[in-house]
Amino acid sequence: MSESCQPNWRTSSYTGSGDNSCVEVADNQPAVLVRDTKHAGAGPMISFSPEVWSRFTATVPGRRFHS
Repeated sequence: MSESCQPNWRTSSYTGSGDNSCVEVADNQPAVLVRDTKHAGAGPMISFSPEVWSRFTATVPGRRFHS
Protein backbone atom coordinates (compact mmCIF):
# COMPACT_ATOMS: atom_id res chain seq x y z
CA MET A 1 0.00 0.00 0.00
CA SER A 2 1.52 3.34 -0.97
CA GLU A 3 1.85 6.25 1.45
CA SER A 4 -0.99 8.17 -0.22
CA CYS A 5 -3.35 5.21 0.26
CA GLN A 6 -2.85 4.94 4.01
CA PRO A 7 -6.03 5.50 6.02
CA ASN A 8 -6.14 8.90 7.69
CA TRP A 9 -7.55 7.89 11.09
CA ARG A 10 -9.29 10.43 13.32
CA THR A 11 -11.35 10.08 16.46
CA SER A 12 -15.01 10.14 15.56
CA SER A 13 -17.06 13.11 16.69
CA TYR A 14 -19.57 10.52 17.95
CA THR A 15 -17.05 9.13 20.47
CA GLY A 16 -18.29 9.06 24.05
CA SER A 17 -16.65 11.22 26.69
CA GLY A 18 -14.65 9.30 29.26
CA ASP A 19 -16.67 6.09 29.05
CA ASN A 20 -14.07 4.13 27.03
CA SER A 21 -16.37 3.77 24.00
CA CYS A 22 -14.15 5.43 21.41
CA VAL A 23 -14.01 4.78 17.71
CA GLU A 24 -11.74 6.05 14.97
CA VAL A 25 -12.86 6.71 11.43
CA ALA A 26 -10.88 6.94 8.19
CA ASP A 27 -12.95 8.46 5.43
CA ASN A 28 -10.19 9.16 2.90
CA GLN A 29 -10.60 5.71 1.34
CA PRO A 30 -13.09 4.33 -1.21
CA ALA A 31 -14.94 2.96 1.85
CA VAL A 32 -15.34 4.50 5.31
CA LEU A 33 -13.28 2.47 7.81
CA VAL A 34 -14.16 2.25 11.51
CA ARG A 35 -12.17 0.71 14.36
CA ASP A 36 -12.15 0.58 18.16
CA THR A 37 -9.43 2.73 19.72
CA LYS A 38 -8.91 0.30 22.63
CA HIS A 39 -6.85 -1.94 20.30
CA ALA A 40 -4.32 0.81 19.37
CA GLY A 41 -4.74 0.19 15.66
CA ALA A 42 -4.16 -3.56 15.92
CA GLY A 43 -7.75 -4.71 16.22
CA PRO A 44 -10.39 -5.42 13.63
CA MET A 45 -12.03 -2.75 11.54
CA ILE A 46 -15.25 -2.64 9.58
CA SER A 47 -15.99 -0.77 6.40
CA PHE A 48 -19.07 0.98 5.07
CA SER A 49 -19.92 2.51 1.74
CA PRO A 50 -19.94 6.32 1.95
CA GLU A 51 -23.73 6.27 1.38
CA VAL A 52 -24.40 3.87 4.25
CA TRP A 53 -22.05 5.82 6.57
CA SER A 54 -23.88 9.06 5.75
CA ARG A 55 -27.24 7.49 6.60
CA PHE A 56 -25.84 6.03 9.82
CA THR A 57 -24.32 9.31 11.03
CA ALA A 58 -27.52 11.16 10.15
CA THR A 59 -29.49 8.68 12.30
CA VAL A 60 -27.22 8.51 15.39
CA PRO A 61 -27.89 12.00 16.86
CA GLY A 62 -31.66 11.46 16.88
CA ARG A 63 -31.31 7.81 17.97
CA ARG A 64 -33.86 6.79 15.36
CA PHE A 65 -33.07 3.08 15.36
CA HIS A 66 -35.57 0.36 14.68
CA SER A 67 -35.44 -2.80 16.77
